[in-house]
Amino acid sequence: MDAANAHSEDAELAPRLSERDEQILDFERNWWKYAGAKEAAVREKFDMSATRYYQVLNALIDRPEALEADPLLVRRLRRLRAARQRQRSARRLGFEL
Repeated sequence: MDAANAHSEDAELAPRLSERDEQILDFERNWWKYAGAKEAAVREKFDMSATRYYQVLNALIDRPEALEADPLLVRRLRRLRAARQRQRSARRLGFEL
């Protein structure tokens, strides 16, 4: 087996994002284009509550396949999540960032 065949077989065996996961990343990339509130667009497009959507999104952005699919978006979403976590921790400790 030559190196080109080995690489293509590895790519076929590598975990891939589901169609829904790809749609979620696309939605996060472009959600501001939808009319109305983001939560309403989430319910309409994915038929799930905003809470469930954010649970799915947070799990998705931790996956290496998502980082590989769209590194800029995933890193931005991870940074935003980390900033929100720092703000919540600071509020619990009694000070604002």
